[in-house]
Amino acid sequence: MAEKEELLQELSAAVISCKKDVVLAAMEKAKGVLDPSEIIEKGLAAGMNEVGVLFERGKLFLPHVMMAADAMTAGVSSLKGLMPEGAADSKTGIIVNGTVEGDVHDIGKSIVSTMLQSSGFEVHDIGRDVPVRNFIEKAKEVNANMIGLSALMTTTLQGQREVIELLKEEGMRDRVKVMIGGAPATQAWADKIGADCYAENASEAVAKAKELLL
Repeated sequence: MAEKEELLQELSAAVISCKKDVVLAAMEKAKGVLDPSEIIEKGLAAGMNEVGVLFERGKLFLPHVMMAADAMTAGVSSLKGLMPEGAADSKTGIIVNGTVEGDVHDIGKSIVSTMLQSSGFEVHDIGRDVPVRNFIEKAKEVNANMIGLSALMTTTLQGQREVIELLKEEGMRDRVKVMIGGAPATQAWADKIGADCYAENASEAVAKAKELLL
């Protein structure tokens, strides 16, 4: 048990170091001992969450965040061959994920995308500061079952409502689920705008997506 905890801490610290080679070295040590889902959720994502906290406090800057995200992505990629047999082929749903217009926060949304992908979902991450119309167009293009909407500022929450309204106008609301998240979002807000679910963090996002799409 102690060895597992140490490995998870090492993975987390490797992401916080923002160095890809450090992450990949920690991955090699963890692969034979830890489950792929544990590596991602309790190791890499935990480190990325801490990077987000340090960024908010002004202890890390945007280039560090981007390097940490790249390092985490490289770590997840190195797990591909270790995923459960058929996990990559048996898509459990197609999700378009992005941060709404006017909002340039990216970290939480990227962690959610990574964890959804590692759980077998086909995820199309369309980035941050995404115009409302782009969510709809991408959902049409890939025939998505769900749209994930992140908003990290109270002023951009309305973008989540606008996407849902446009889905209704386009006659797509019945077949496309909507999940919302982000610091100012709440279950009460999800209920108010008619979203299908609210997720407080990446683990919850995966659980809710499975609940709605499986």
